[in-house]
Amino acid sequence: MKRNRIWRVAGICFEHFHMGDLLRMAFDHPRAEIVGICDEQPGRMQAAIRNFSILADRVFNDYRECLERTKPDVVILCPATARHAWFVEKVAPFGAHLLVEKPFAATLPEADRMIAAAKTHRVKLAINWPLRWVPVHVTAHRLLREGVIGNLQEVHYYGGNRGPLRHGADKIESDPGPKAKSWFYQRKAGGGSLLDYLGYGTTLGTWYHNGAMPLEVMSMVDEPRGLEVDEHSVSVARYRCGLSQFETRWGTFTDPWTHQPQPKCGFVLKGTQGTISSYEYERSIRVQTERRPEGFNQPADKLKLPLANPIQYFIHCLETGTPVDGPLSPAISRIGQQIVDAAVLSAQKKQSVKMP
Repeated sequence: MKRNRIWRVAGICFEHFHMGDLLRMAFDHPRAEIVGICDEQPGRMQAAIRNFSILADRVFNDYRECLERTKPDVVILCPATARHAWFVEKVAPFGAHLLVEKPFAATLPEADRMIAAAKTHRVKLAINWPLRWVPVHVTAHRLLREGVIGNLQEVHYYGGNRGPLRHGADKIESDPGPKAKSWFYQRKAGGGSLLDYLGYGTTLGTWYHNGAMPLEVMSMVDEPRGLEVDEHSVSVARYRCGLSQFETRWGTFTDPWTHQPQPKCGFVLKGTQGTISSYEYERSIRVQTERRPEGFNQPADKLKLPLANPIQYFIHCLETGTPVDGPLSPAISRIGQQIVDAAVLSAQKKQSVKMP
């Protein structure tokens, strides 16, 4: 494909506030143009209209009209988790490539529907996990692949924030309002910290584990009074190489992008010959090796165009014909989703669940 073309981008469904972040990346991309935005509730689009000076004739309330009139090359989808499959199946026939904001889906069968729809209509599908673009996590993956800490044995993940209603796009703080009225706290919509955040840990964990599948999973969730869903979950996955742990939390003391809470949000990787700690938004990672057991700080890699954010990366894949890989690939995300499904089942049964 021509590398100097302008990619027409549309944003459909603003249920997840990350739409604002992704549209900003498209707005800032030198070869992308926001040709349309769409949501059933006009109020959810107002910030984007202001921030990106979107003209009235590019604002829609019906996704079909948006797609028919703007003819985008790329569609960003940010619906509630339980509506991911529905939207992909409705949008894929229009021929636009699809970037879906995390998590992959509410269940593995729904994720498989998304993969099937993209394959049937010959469009690329990518699942964006914002932690994939945190420089320290990228650096940790590079060092791991270079064998700096030997063979990976354990992944420890702690992820979350003060809660999904405490901030919006661009991490701007907001009045949380009643939890029960938000889809984030509704079971049928795919709410809960486990479904929102566990996929981060299991998908990047699968990336770190080089695509390996665990043998079994055990999970426990809290049961907050007056809420349908969890705000805290702990899952343990047994791999052939050892145990990995994934913990999700809505209700950390502080948000990691302002002040790291305790425990710190991020990853600790333990290998046969060393360890790496990779905490969100820090400028360096901590590394231990056999030669330097006392540990040292390794500066984080600098992410540059065209590999600094998901919009840059997805357009790069489209321009070069490069397959979507890593956490954004349906293959890696699907394994992450399988682990999430097993964790959900384990929490319900209160017993371990064997993986396929």
